Amino acid sequence: MEKNLSILIKKGGVFYGVEGTSPDKIFKAVTEQMDLPVKSDADVIYNALCAREAIMTTAVGNGIALPHARTPVIKNEEDQRVCVVYLKEPIDMKAPDNIKVFVMFIILTQNPQTHLQTLSSLVSLFKNAEFRKLLESHASEEDLLRAIERMD
Repeated sequence: MEKNLSILIKKGGVFYGVEGTSPDKIFKAVTEQMDLPVKSDADVIYNALCAREAIMTTAVGNGIALPHARTPVIKNEEDQRVCVVYLKEPIDMKAPDNIKVFVMFIILTQNPQTHLQTLSSLVSLFKNAEFRKLLESHASEEDLLRAIERMD
């Protein structure tokens, strides 16, 4: 399971110091930087992330949010990804624990099954104090992937 997560993160990449005072501004900054197969997909992804966030916060606690679309926005399996987004300044996303969000894992999958597997893998990682400390230190992609493989 975590091997799949590692692959998705490698495809999505890690973004550092992303600026924005609201989720939509952060989504805009990230979708403009994403390496997507079709550039027009950036607008589709941006709109889907904003629409989902408007329904209910994707902040899960401990300064972490899991933005995602309500329905799949990725057409091909090989284009699925998870983008790790470290924010320059934490933002209030109305998290259940009232902790401001400092890192987002933007989940872009092709089907509900992969989406749920990815969510499950991430939630397992977030339960691990060592992994949360890595996130708090804005760990590199290499360090995150190594930790994911170690915890597998």
